[in-house]
Amino acid sequence: MYAIVEIAGQQFKVEKDQKVFVHRLGTEEGKKISFDSVLLLDDNGAVTLGAPAINGASVEAKVLRHLKGNKVIVFKKKRRKGYRVKNGHRQALTQIVIENITATGAKKAAPKKETKKATPKAAKTVASKATTKKASTKGDDLKKIEGIGPKIAETLVAAGIATFADLAKTDPAKISEIIADVRGNHIPLSWPKQAKMAADGNWDELKVWQDNVKGGVE
Repeated sequence: MYAIVEIAGQQFKVEKDQKVFVHRLGTEEGKKISFDSVLLLDDNGAVTLGAPAINGASVEAKVLRHLKGNKVIVFKKKRRKGYRVKNGHRQALTQIVIENITATGAKKAAPKKETKKATPKAAKTVASKATTKKASTKGDDLKKIEGIGPKIAETLVAAGIATFADLAKTDPAKISEIIADVRGNHIPLSWPKQAKMAADGNWDELKVWQDNVKGGVE
């Protein structure tokens, strides 16, 4: 078993009977000390994570001795200023030995739930449904009706008249109300009739009809 524990502001990976040098502790030599800030526990492959620390887990240790680390030279120099300062530093340390790692009350991390991946067949079915839905909501080109321009077509679609079938079932008086704010003089008397031909697929008949009338007025 090993643990990741925070001691005096540093994190250490520790095991039982391991000796560790840490920043100077206030505990006397020969005394025991316990650290409760355990961040991770590994018990023969069973890993427990803290958030950030694990409740109920602790690392028990014994203080062996207090000492100073190796001297570190700190040299400062400013170019062309004649400034040179040389200092030495020895970090105050404490050597401890890990006596026990306690996991009482620690809860194991819940295993990750596996996300079920969609099979190619299922993905294809979803894509097919989406395509069908998209195709079914696509409107007709109402500008093919004599007398309907882009602005009127946009106004009719906004009012819920998006297909030739919709237009064929709409009363001319109702159409006049819908396009009342569109600039120009528009006569929609023949639009339902033209839309009926278009909805039925009688394009040749519609073309002949449009060629023999002026401005969509019979």
